[in-house]
Amino acid sequence: MLNCSNPDSPSMLEALKPIFNLNTIRPVVNITTVTNVGISITVFGILGVKWQNEFTKWDPEECGTSRMSVPRTNLWVPDIIINEFMDENTAPKVPYTYLLSDGTVSDSQPVKAITSCRLDIYLFPFDIQNCTLSFNSYTLKSNAVQLYLTETPERMFEYSKSKMATMGEWELIGIAAKKYTIPSTASGSYDEIRFYISLRRQAMLYVANLLLPSCFLITVDLFSFILPPNDADRSSFKMTLILGYTVFLLMMNDLLPVTGNAIPLINVFLSMCLAMMVASLLETIIITNFLCGSSNYSRAPRWIRVLFLKILGRLVCLPPKPRDRNNTVIQNPVTKVTEESKTLEQKGPLSEDKTLPELRSLGRVLQAIRLQVEQHLSKSLSTEEWIQIGLIIDRLLFILYIIFITVSFITIIIIWVVSYNAA
Repeated sequence: MLNCSNPDSPSMLEALKPIFNLNTIRPVVNITTVTNVGISITVFGILGVKWQNEFTKWDPEECGTSRMSVPRTNLWVPDIIINEFMDENTAPKVPYTYLLSDGTVSDSQPVKAITSCRLDIYLFPFDIQNCTLSFNSYTLKSNAVQLYLTETPERMFEYSKSKMATMGEWELIGIAAKKYTIPSTASGSYDEIRFYISLRRQAMLYVANLLLPSCFLITVDLFSFILPPNDADRSSFKMTLILGYTVFLLMMNDLLPVTGNAIPLINVFLSMCLAMMVASLLETIIITNFLCGSSNYSRAPRWIRVLFLKILGRLVCLPPKPRDRNNTVIQNPVTKVTEESKTLEQKGPLSEDKTLPELRSLGRVLQAIRLQVEQHLSKSLSTEEWIQIGLIIDRLLFILYIIFITVSFITIIIIWVVSYNAA
């Protein structure tokens, strides 16, 4: 026990001066006595350790205080380290420790821990990361220093949550701790306390900057199918959309993670959006070329007409239009012949010698007109059939496009939700 001449701080400091000369040895009277070092953390930057110093006990009434701060360099301090440290601690140093009248030394040090932590970014940006901080003495074994928790993990978690006013990108969701005994290569073993820290990423930034713009652009590309497929503006619009989305991905590339072995789901989502835009542009190019060149095609085979015009056409709500050939084209020659007959009747009866040549000439004219009308009808019918087939294919691919996007988005969302809840 320390003896103070007066109940004030100067007398207390004078009584401690002989102890300061013993700061190089472990503070125990008997070398076989174990020093118990308690560890607690606040996930904000404070590392707190406590241990017993058998040389610094005093009577609070005699010395006038039960707590006193002294320079850290004047006392023995355990060499507690964090095994996962990857860089030098750049946090400001606290030069003082606190002595309690029962011999307890309380040492709180801020630590900026840049540690190694294996990241699982498959669910990025809805991922939860679990990092480990391992505390142990670097030189002293269990027979000299034993570690214990000064507070429960639940209390550490609640205190850390109250201190983390600005959490930035990550949100603390849990702290667990467990003590291990690590065997040494020589005789004996080391005590180690491991803290398991669970962090959840704040996903709103990535949802607003990556996911929502991608959904908007893919929706615009979806509605571009409303434009006429044989119009060049539709292809130009889709090409502009792809160019804009590519520039957007290049600008937002810094937000995507660059570590991890697995490919994040968000990369699959963004790649799928770009692939669907490219596929819709290719579909537009093919359909436009098909429609513009339909006048050069021969009439479609019967099985194609049955499959597309009668079956798929009704399936996509584009049935073939009824065609009345008599009322549109054939009626004109008949009308012409009737008018010519009326003209002949008005002129009066022709002689028998003139009637026969006139009838023969009229027959040749009608036959030529009939051939021209049939060729025109055949060519017009073939063109209309191919145009109708092209429109049916365009509508069918549009429906398949909607189905594929819907199924893909729902699948990715389900994987995100299920994995997130499982984590």
